[in-house]
Amino acid sequence: MTRFRLAAVSLFLFTLASACQPAAPPVADGHLFIVGGGSRPDSLMRHFVELAGGPGAKVVVLPMASSSPEETGARQADGLRTLGADARSVILTRDDALAVDPSLLDDAAGIWFSGGSQSRLTGVLNGTPVLDAIRRRYREGAVVGGTSAGAAVMSDSMITGSQMDPEADTLGYFGDTFGRIERGMMELAPGFGLLPGAIVDQHFLQRERFNRLLAAVLTRPAFVGVGIDESTAVIVRPDGTWDVVGESAALVVDARNARVSDAGELVASDVRLHLLPAGGRFDPGTGTAHNPR
Repeated sequence: MTRFRLAAVSLFLFTLASACQPAAPPVADGHLFIVGGGSRPDSLMRHFVELAGGPGAKVVVLPMASSSPEETGARQADGLRTLGADARSVILTRDDALAVDPSLLDDAAGIWFSGGSQSRLTGVLNGTPVLDAIRRRYREGAVVGGTSAGAAVMSDSMITGSQMDPEADTLGYFGDTFGRIERGMMELAPGFGLLPGAIVDQHFLQRERFNRLLAAVLTRPAFVGVGIDESTAVIVRPDGTWDVVGESAALVVDARNARVSDAGELVASDVRLHLLPAGGRFDPGTGTAHNPR
């Protein structure tokens, strides 16, 4: 597992920023279906159901990111059933996830994470047999998807949504205003590691989160950033390529071959950006993108 070193002086900087290194891509027969939040049109979610096997596919909804998991889980399972999936909602506490028999996911062809708070979701599942089972099902061919918070958890380095208050020198949630590009703007924490070597951001174009993602990538330039807009998904295929589907676009920020300052003020040159609409494709292995228009 990736090792993290946390010094006391980093409390108000990117959590674990100095030590987190991207892992090698996993060998997986499944797909990731990463939705940037907002509305999820039937035309978008049919892609998820089809990747799970189509009508009758067994899908488990895990809504623990939500502040109202019972209502959210029931609603999202109902929506998947209208598209033909055999969907059910499963709500776990931390104690459940540590003790439950992970075979509850053995027949799941699809696993879906709701929106809400990504930290709430990782707090329940990180380091548990259930997360191990989710990774195993992904390796074996299941599709693992999520929206908003359920998208942010996919990567190794997860943007939590907390940011620094420049006046009080404290971390907290202060909305979506990021007027600067500098170190220590926001908190990063370990995600689920299903998409290693990447940082995922959501609601991206709608909420103008470019500054946030760019600052995160320049702080960890070995990681490729992907900002996914609302009603849009990035599908990670078994060959490692990323396809964009839906109503808007995704932005890829690639600083792996850039010149980036390693201390003090963030300064960079030769950062590559790819704005990909539906039908676009990015290959993180080669760093190349294909735009259909």
